[in-house]
Amino acid sequence: MADVSAMTQYEARLRSEELRSVISFHNRLYYELDRPEIPDAVYDELMNELRAIEARFPELITPDSPTQRTGAAPLTTFDVVEHRVPLLSLSNCFSEAELQAWHRRAAERVGAEGFQITTEPKIDGLAIALVYEGGRFVQGATRGDGFRGENVTENLRTIGTIPKTLTGRVPERFEVRGEIYMSRSGFEEMNAGIGEQNLERERQGKKPLPLYANPRNAAAGSVRQKDPTVTAGRPLAMFVYQLGWCDGERPASHFETLAWLGAMGFAVNPEMRLHAGLDEVHERIAWWGHQRERLDYDIDGVVLKLDDTRQWDRLGYVGREPRWATAFKFPPQQRTTKLRRIEVNVGRTGVLTPFAVLEPVVVGGATVSMATLHNEGDIRRKDIREGDTVIVQRAGEVIPQVVGPVLSLRTGAEREWSMPTGCPACGTPVSREENEAAYYCPNGGCPAQQIRMIEHFASRGAMDIEGLGERMAYALFEQGLARDVAAIYDLTAAQLMTLSGIKEKGSANLLRGIEASKQRPLPNVLFALGIRHVGFETARLLAEHLGRLEALLDADVEALQQIEGIGPVVAASIADWTQRPENRDIVRRLVKRGVNPVHAGATVGREGPLQGLTVVVTGRLETMSRGEAEDLIRANGGKVGSSVSKATSFLVVGADAGSKLAKAQQLGTRVLDEEAFRQLIESGGGAAATGLRA
Repeated sequence: MADVSAMTQYEARLRSEELRSVISFHNRLYYELDRPEIPDAVYDELMNELRAIEARFPELITPDSPTQRTGAAPLTTFDVVEHRVPLLSLSNCFSEAELQAWHRRAAERVGAEGFQITTEPKIDGLAIALVYEGGRFVQGATRGDGFRGENVTENLRTIGTIPKTLTGRVPERFEVRGEIYMSRSGFEEMNAGIGEQNLERERQGKKPLPLYANPRNAAAGSVRQKDPTVTAGRPLAMFVYQLGWCDGERPASHFETLAWLGAMGFAVNPEMRLHAGLDEVHERIAWWGHQRERLDYDIDGVVLKLDDTRQWDRLGYVGREPRWATAFKFPPQQRTTKLRRIEVNVGRTGVLTPFAVLEPVVVGGATVSMATLHNEGDIRRKDIREGDTVIVQRAGEVIPQVVGPVLSLRTGAEREWSMPTGCPACGTPVSREENEAAYYCPNGGCPAQQIRMIEHFASRGAMDIEGLGERMAYALFEQGLARDVAAIYDLTAAQLMTLSGIKEKGSANLLRGIEASKQRPLPNVLFALGIRHVGFETARLLAEHLGRLEALLDADVEALQQIEGIGPVVAASIADWTQRPENRDIVRRLVKRGVNPVHAGATVGREGPLQGLTVVVTGRLETMSRGEAEDLIRANGGKVGSSVSKATSFLVVGADAGSKLAKAQQLGTRVLDEEAFRQLIESGGGAAATGLRA
């Protein structure tokens, strides 16, 4: 943001005109076309700069300034609805100091140092106003420009969480306001469905359908469909957050008002809280900073409102924003930056994955200089080019990814990109299997694959060799000390001491870790081998069938396909791996060096209190690891699920449970904490387990 304090009036006038033009352009993209090009954080920076200029030079404020109005004019596709009370947006706070300043201004106006405040998550969706007459839903409209919106009543009637008739004490005529949103899981399923359609369209030579960039765009686009049946097929929901106007009596408290609306049948966010003062609000905001990823919908901050609605009229509005409410915004999860070039990483199974080399940018509190691009098809669908200004996204601990380009900033110098025809590590011509998006290097001796393979082999879920990470794997391979995973067990202290930075103690610790890894269970060893399509769950099924490592060499496709849970593609991949001479040599050398665990036997189908039940584990448990909990489930006859679905019998939750808990609550799946889970096992199931099967 430019230094407003150093601007002359002439410079401020030029800059304010530029900002008004740019912001109006992006308002139209966001509110009218549902295809924003820049992240909210970048938009907020532009708005804050314009506000700062207008605060210093009030004479530059114009009636049509974006600071004086909300959104954009409604589309002509729908009838126009005049909002009886303007549906305006909120001011934003980005720091504790700004939040305290808002609180201080509100306190001065109401003549009280302290007052009760409500908080609720700020959902990233589409603002909607619903009108009810005689307890029946009669009209629904978008925000539009804050004064006039689009009549989308028929589309809204298809959304299950919007009640068509109300119960209880209902005013004759009133309006409620809320946010239409799409769940993360629903968004992923919808885009996955589009991806499947695109595979067929590609085979037919048709242009692929565009994927939605994020749940907010998907929700907005779904609500504004010409055909209500399209809206009906989208995974949409709504939370009511406010009473707009009411012909009749209403509670004087915002918190009580929402409880009243909930009793009528509206969906009110269960995460709403009432606080005695600002100190409690600070604690809640800090809590949300750590907990936001557990929700199954996107939020970008916390909304604060004075609870006493009688004070709302007294506080009034400033420009387009109410003084009695504000939004505390989290550090941005999306930012824009320049994509310098696209490079390719070669994984342990030979898959070539493109990634973006970026001009460093801070996203979600971390500096990002590289981001994933998934595959060539994804790059083409999004039309990402080298030299583009792109939107970079980082949510929680997820690897940063490029959402898409900012098309309006293209200069013509950007370069289209294609996957290289030869492996960037070894030069071998790359291959692509039918019906798969990924390209891969078929050379099993590819240096990049071997280094990644050594790193994977030593990882915690595999052989768990502490000290053998990415740098050590690279050093061992480059120095010729370990050209494959079996060679790890031939390393000596003298050899390790030749590596840069390795001293006697570090060498001894690594050798102890290597020796200890010989006792790893068979499922871990099979997973460590890095066979394509074989994750840990498949490795466990394979271990139960084989019983010992050497038996892998005799496995054929027909026998492998008989194992429940292993399909033809995975079976073919395993059989192909075992037939390669270099892989057979690795297995024999591992066995010779003492890596030859024997599996205790099958547990699936074993009688026990969890027999016939599918159990999913999520979050951080206190008395056991997640792997130990899953072993306990199998040992007691249960089946371990990887995701929550209608087939899930119950969910075991620990601390920091994420989207699986939200999905379980949505489906009505039974949830047990760690103590209840242990009691169920120790009691032998009994009536509790019978109830879970019902």
